[in-house]
Amino acid sequence: MLSSDDVVHRLYADPEVVSAVRDRFGDAVIAADGSVDRPALGEAAFAGDGLGFLERLLYPRIGVAREAWVVEQRAADPVPPVLVCEVPLLFEAGLGDLFDAVLVVTAPDDVRRRRVEERGQDFDERSARQMPEAEKVARADMAYVNDGSVDDLGAWVQSVIDRYSAAGS
Repeated sequence: MLSSDDVVHRLYADPEVVSAVRDRFGDAVIAADGSVDRPALGEAAFAGDGLGFLERLLYPRIGVAREAWVVEQRAADPVPPVLVCEVPLLFEAGLGDLFDAVLVVTAPDDVRRRRVEERGQDFDERSARQMPEAEKVARADMAYVNDGSVDDLGAWVQSVIDRYSAAGS
């Protein structure tokens, strides 16, 4: 699986990205090790108009990493039966048509709120900048309401992998 968040974390250590972020937001968003301090950057970006800047900076680089990963996976022996890309802002970034299928894992608002706030983030502020969950679910090929156990989610994921693996063979 390719996680877009993991790609972003790697990009935040890339000297070119660090330089652009420093130029835009200042030294306060740079960690002691020289990488981007994600919590500080999040606070700075949400406080102003910085999200658009970050999207323009990061989205093309994430796309290059995703394309390289797909090429690498398709060249593997054996080729994986399914390729999964986790893209938190898939529809907001206009990427829904890039994939053979779109699966949405969602949860009730109270569960999502608790999870976001446990990370020290503002649920209302972040939700206001995202497509409503109901619209994401409506656009998806499949959706799962993640309000149960990790085992329940794992069973659903395995059933989806089995379904798409069988369809591809």
